[in-house]
Amino acid sequence: MSEALAPSVGWGVLHLFCKIGPRSDGEAIVTAVKAAQGHQRGGGAGDSADTDIDTDTDTDTDTQVVAFSVLGHKADLGVMAIGPDFVRLRLLQGALQTAGLEVVSSYVSLTELSEYSQGLPEEHLQARLYPRLPPAGKRAICFYPMSKRRGETDNWYGLEFEERKRLMMEHGKSGRRFAGRIVQLITGSTGLDDFEWGVTLFGVHPDDLKDTVYTMRFDEASTRFAEFGPFFAGIVGSIEEVVAQVGLA
Repeated sequence: MSEALAPSVGWGVLHLFCKIGPRSDGEAIVTAVKAAQGHQRGGGAGDSADTDIDTDTDTDTDTQVVAFSVLGHKADLGVMAIGPDFVRLRLLQGALQTAGLEVVSSYVSLTELSEYSQGLPEEHLQARLYPRLPPAGKRAICFYPMSKRRGETDNWYGLEFEERKRLMMEHGKSGRRFAGRIVQLITGSTGLDDFEWGVTLFGVHPDDLKDTVYTMRFDEASTRFAEFGPFFAGIVGSIEEVVAQVGLA
């Protein structure tokens, strides 16, 4: 195996959205995911739309893999892999392709601490950098990328820091209304992919996802400054359950 390639802080995150084809082998897909997971320990559930993702601060943990079947035409099966080594993430991607899956969309990002997070409790910060996924009891998932607008009239990066912080605090307050219904992970992708952040939401019910995104779009940070990419929605399960749902069992 190649020498590990790890971020100096946080973990790498790889979202893969795949379609099945005539060569797709369900057993090989299961084997690829389990090989990536290694001796992964189980995680618990967080309760906050803002930060409450269960965390284990042992940064030498194996790759975590969240598998989900995808609704709609964009993909059949999704994988969210998160861990300290980019090489392992790439090996998982290759193993899934060797198992006959076609990667039709993807996203590369890193767990990170927001520049507005100064002063938050340490356990809050660790949960953002080193989350344990998936959260228990939240089988509905969606993912979308987003960036901040740089228009002639509304330019996020032309605002003073204190104004940006005020807008993000307001935005976070809206998110906390969904505590218990949603767990959110925001990962940074500036310089790594086409947008600036990736947003992954885990919900108790599918409408929890819809209500959260709809409500938070009315915040000024979104109405004036947010640019959104494509959305993917699905059902979280064990890799065996997901393979069965897409017809490969």
